Amino acid sequence: MVLEGNPEVGSPRTSDLQHPGNQGSCVLSSPGDDAQPGEEPIKYGELIVLGYNGCLASGDKGRRRSRLALSRRPHANGVKPDVMHHISTPLVSKALSNRGQHSISYTLSRSHSVIVEYTHDSDTDMFQIGRSTENMIDFVVTDTSPGGGTAEGPSAQSTISRYACRILCDRRPPYTARIYAAGFDASSNIFLGERAAKWRTPDGLMDGLTTNGVLVMHPAGGFSEDSAPGVWREISVCGNVYTLRDSRSAQQRGKLVENESNVLQDGSLIDLCGATLLWRTPAGLLRAPTLKQLEAQRQEANAARPQCPVGLSTLAFPSPARGRTAPDKQQPWVYVRCGHVHGYHGWGCRRERGPQERECPLCRLVGPYVPLWLGQEAGLCLDPGPPSHAFAPCGHVCSEKTARYWAQTPLPHGTHAFHAACPFCGAWLTGEHGCVRLIFQGPLD
Repeated sequence: MVLEGNPEVGSPRTSDLQHPGNQGSCVLSSPGDDAQPGEEPIKYGELIVLGYNGCLASGDKGRRRSRLALSRRPHANGVKPDVMHHISTPLVSKALSNRGQHSISYTLSRSHSVIVEYTHDSDTDMFQIGRSTENMIDFVVTDTSPGGGTAEGPSAQSTISRYACRILCDRRPPYTARIYAAGFDASSNIFLGERAAKWRTPDGLMDGLTTNGVLVMHPAGGFSEDSAPGVWREISVCGNVYTLRDSRSAQQRGKLVENESNVLQDGSLIDLCGATLLWRTPAGLLRAPTLKQLEAQRQEANAARPQCPVGLSTLAFPSPARGRTAPDKQQPWVYVRCGHVHGYHGWGCRRERGPQERECPLCRLVGPYVPLWLGQEAGLCLDPGPPSHAFAPCGHVCSEKTARYWAQTPLPHGTHAFHAACPFCGAWLTGEHGCVRLIFQGPLD
């Protein structure tokens, strides 16, 4: 066995998952070391899973939820790279049997492995994300189906890794958050097998990619009214940034992007091959609309007493407390090709085009005819603008800036495809623009 003392090996910082302060449930409300009794904990940011509109279908419970705040822990639980071992494979199991020692194992061949060990770092907190429900996972994420909801049933095979990624947050201002592919398992180890994409860097260190990869996209111009989609990149186990592989699980890595980093920004998207997460900073959330503002907008829209231009019935958006159940009698419906809003009616069906295809009685355009639902996950909104646009074909309503941004943002799907999708339900967007401006008719009196 060769022992090389090298404190710069591997990822800059990782986490001690066996620390008593890291048992998953502390993520939401743990005060910092300097916090006084009753004082709010320092919040690093929030993760929002796209496609659930504010709550999982089965309800937010513990570490399974659609939105999770990452706050400073009572005690630092970070670790940092310490030494690198070159060992023969028969010694690997012995080297990895110490659960108190965090390590990343790179299997280069049947007779050669490299193990990077980590030591405690008092300057960082770490949070792990993945499909596993083990205690070392702080945020349990399952596959999201297009159109909203979770892929369930014995035939639904997840493409999300059990230990998908980890986020490291500096405990001191400006509380920088960094993302890394892969997370430590119950044995405090990250294991990259012989078939995994891995390589030796020019400076003699090791790096690698996980099977389906962790992709990140930082928006251009921040997450605000002036935002534009950025470029999707892949993050390595050591936090380096690479261009995308030819396919999601190809063994040949992309090119190193030296002028970009793994630091999360407000509005950064994290794709885990089955679910996409949005990172919001505390400063960014202050600019986002609140639930009270969304409710005020709903009441203001209803107070205008919009009417069906044909049936002349008064329309009203239902309370979010009802949830997305069957539309009620006053629910507004829209022709998503033209944007004309009506009450529900049974005429205009074009059976040769499908059960949802209708002909608008005002402009004669034929297309999907769906109920309108207000987007209720405020963290997905770029601005507090009025609910003036709807995504096509799902009918979720939000501001114009929010609708146009998400309609222009391609989200990863499968091994190499990208589709724009509604952030509230995950439905793939259709039509020329992916969204439509709503045209309401006011009361005749």
